[in-house]
Amino acid sequence: MTPSSLSIKIKNQNKTITLINDGEVNILKTPGLTEVSFDVLIPQVQYPFAVYPNGWKNAKYYLDAIEKLKTEKKTFQFVVSRTSPSGSVLFDTNLSVSLEDYTIEEEAENGMDLTLSVKLKQYRSYGTKTVQITIKQPGIGTQSTSSSRPSKSSPTVYTVKKGDCLWNICKKYLGDPTKCWEIARINNIKNPNLIYVGQKIRLG
Repeated sequence: MTPSSLSIKIKNQNKTITLINDGEVNILKTPGLTEVSFDVLIPQVQYPFAVYPNGWKNAKYYLDAIEKLKTEKKTFQFVVSRTSPSGSVLFDTNLSVSLEDYTIEEEAENGMDLTLSVKLKQYRSYGTKTVQITIKQPGIGTQSTSSSRPSKSSPTVYTVKKGDCLWNICKKYLGDPTKCWEIARINNIKNPNLIYVGQKIRLG
């Protein structure tokens, strides 16, 4: 049965900081993941006021379906279409979501029917980036990246190419991959895992 209420929470990631003069400023950031929650009645018997376009199914059918959504760890599309009494479209909710939590409640006053409390969270796709570097030194030209030992002839400036990362650069040319944090600080790189093609990186 259609839920009687639906809660959609747009999460905030803004950060308020206090300046030296005690004044506050708000750092605006990308909104967080949207959260959706609702309670839905799952009847165990057919009701005359309900419509069953695909035939009536008992509660076990829906409980098995929602358990599958949780155990398979897959996202799905959550769509709500709202219309006025005249039939005109008001607005839609269309989110890619994951099933976070659900609670099955049984109460004597509801007879055999069940109440399902569901919490969903918006899903945003993501992936890692790969980079490749070209290492150049004035008067010498492009350096080979096959060496894993630091040397006096190692270049001090690198141009990032596809397939490389800061960890490997420091391992090959500084002899210590953990120096990626120091190199990131020198180059004002906030996240050592995020470097991009064409970026110039100083190693000393």
